[in-house]
Amino acid sequence: MRHISTTPFGQRPVTTGLLAAQALAEAPAPSCIPDKWALLRDLTAARTAFSVSDRDLAVLAALLSFHPGTRLNDDNGLIVFPSNASLSDRAHGMAESTLRRHLAALVDAGLILRRDSANGKRYARRNPAGEIDRAFGFDLRPLLVMSPDIAARAETARAASHALRCLREAVFISLRNMTKLILWASEAVAGDWAAYHQACADLQRRIRRKMDSNDLQQMQAEIMALTARIEGRTQSYQPLEKSYENTCETEEMGGNTRQNGRHYQNSKTDCLESEKTLRKKEEDFAGSSLPLSLVLKAAPDIATYALDDIHDWRDLVATAEFVRPMLGISADGWRDACQAMGPDVAAITLACILQRSDSIMKPGGYLRNLTMKAANAGFTPAPMIMALIRADNTKPL
Repeated sequence: MRHISTTPFGQRPVTTGLLAAQALAEAPAPSCIPDKWALLRDLTAARTAFSVSDRDLAVLAALLSFHPGTRLNDDNGLIVFPSNASLSDRAHGMAESTLRRHLAALVDAGLILRRDSANGKRYARRNPAGEIDRAFGFDLRPLLVMSPDIAARAETARAASHALRCLREAVFISLRNMTKLILWASEAVAGDWAAYHQACADLQRRIRRKMDSNDLQQMQAEIMALTARIEGRTQSYQPLEKSYENTCETEEMGGNTRQNGRHYQNSKTDCLESEKTLRKKEEDFAGSSLPLSLVLKAAPDIATYALDDIHDWRDLVATAEFVRPMLGISADGWRDACQAMGPDVAAITLACILQRSDSIMKPGGYLRNLTMKAANAGFTPAPMIMALIRADNTKPL
């Protein structure tokens, strides 16, 4: 067993967790020495298993930056001793009181261990040869010893996340297919479809961005049951009278050109008019000066809800319209936003709201406020996009 002359307790009370962390720090190191940043990424994936938050991991990333080299091994020493000011600088200016709270959380999780000096200060004492003889600060050795367990739990967490993502996609695709089926049936099949429209709308309102597997499985079962009922009504359907008459008229028309009274037009002129119409539609959907690639980079979560990849503004608008009930945004609120902002800008705005849904308490009210600004020519989504990009760039690796 290694002899550590520094005390892990200092003036703090001895707890069972502290004794366990001390024993873990004395345990032998694993044969495979991990890269400290790869270990941090694994811990980020498995953070719920170790009861640490993203802010706790931001502080841990700052601590790891004070360790020399890229691998956690005993040769370089595993005790880091930054001052509060230095640690705050590398934690993007985090307040000292907040730092202490997150450091305590890391200690309680057993990921690091305090090595306190007699006066509680952090420093290192060197021998005459200039080598560190004794260090007081935060010991990273528990992190090294736990690295195999962290890697295993990270793999489990990633597998669970992948399964949840696949289940969520399956639910969204099933709901979208059922919505299209109801729309087709209400136009082609005689009967009262209002109850099915209402049931579909209720399911859309129940969808939220973060749902666990049990909720998603229950919703999938409800969608499948409702879809089966709809298919049962449409298997031997009687077409609506209007559709039937149109079909009969089409069948009675012969192949004689004069009988049908076909009217020939200049195909070149038709093509030019069609091209003008298409150009006008594209201009309506290209009112934003932001590149679509930049929007998807800043707010990537909306792509999760697309049936296929988002290739153009029409795909983004269609996906936003599908997502808006999940955020509690009413059809009237969405229509007003599209009218005031334009459909592409409204879709960009909704993508940003979805990306920040954890911090926006009432997305519907938030969108209404932005719609009022847009009506007064005082709104552009560019600052929202740039803020999301800056936030993404400041995340620890």
